[in-house]
Amino acid sequence: MGVNASDVPTATTCDHYCNQTLESRHKDGGVNNYIIYGFPYSTNTWRALAVLNEKGLPYTRIKVDLRSGEQKKQPFLSINPFGQVPVLKDGEFKLAESRAISEYLETAHRSSGSQLLDHESYKTMGTQKMWIYIESFKFDPPSTILNYEQAIKPLMGLKTDYKLVNETVPKLEKVLDVYEERLKNSSFLAGESFTLADLYHLPNIQNLMGTPSKILFETRPSVHRWVANITARPAWKKACDVNW
Repeated sequence: MGVNASDVPTATTCDHYCNQTLESRHKDGGVNNYIIYGFPYSTNTWRALAVLNEKGLPYTRIKVDLRSGEQKKQPFLSINPFGQVPVLKDGEFKLAESRAISEYLETAHRSSGSQLLDHESYKTMGTQKMWIYIESFKFDPPSTILNYEQAIKPLMGLKTDYKLVNETVPKLEKVLDVYEERLKNSSFLAGESFTLADLYHLPNIQNLMGTPSKILFETRPSVHRWVANITARPAWKKACDVNW
């Protein structure tokens, strides 16, 4: 059922009204399960699955075999022409990019499961968004390089570029030094509750803790405590299950 213009309240409440409408059609027993196209070893797939798990949402996983290049062929390219996973399907609606998927799910199901953003306070939301962007622009670039060089390349039979690793480590150390100071006075990056700001860090952290770069996290007590806390979440452990 659509929404007629006459059904919409004044402009000041339209955003609230539309969000309520979006959430209401996702109630249990309403829309069928989500479909998530991904790969069991894809860190970005883990991110989207973690949000689905945190929110307690039903979903069906469709494996896209990255090793055989299935993501670069039809019919997957008709789902995401950029040839990347994950992709979320909500009925006929398709959404790519793990962070976009995560915020969509959190917004659509704000009252379900874990509350991963504060939708009531603009200031609290502002702090959460700040740390979300810090992850994207400060943490993700160096941690992705280290993840690829130290965790992914060995699995592919490729040689690690140790010169690049040595150049990248100080960049991640600089970010983690800021995190250490923040986490001395806060349980999580954006406050006292687990949010998307923390969750977005999990994929690269998961892999880096199995590489020499784990020392960067372990030698910073507050960061180490935070890492142990967020990686132990049941929703995250379920997301990392590669038995598809």
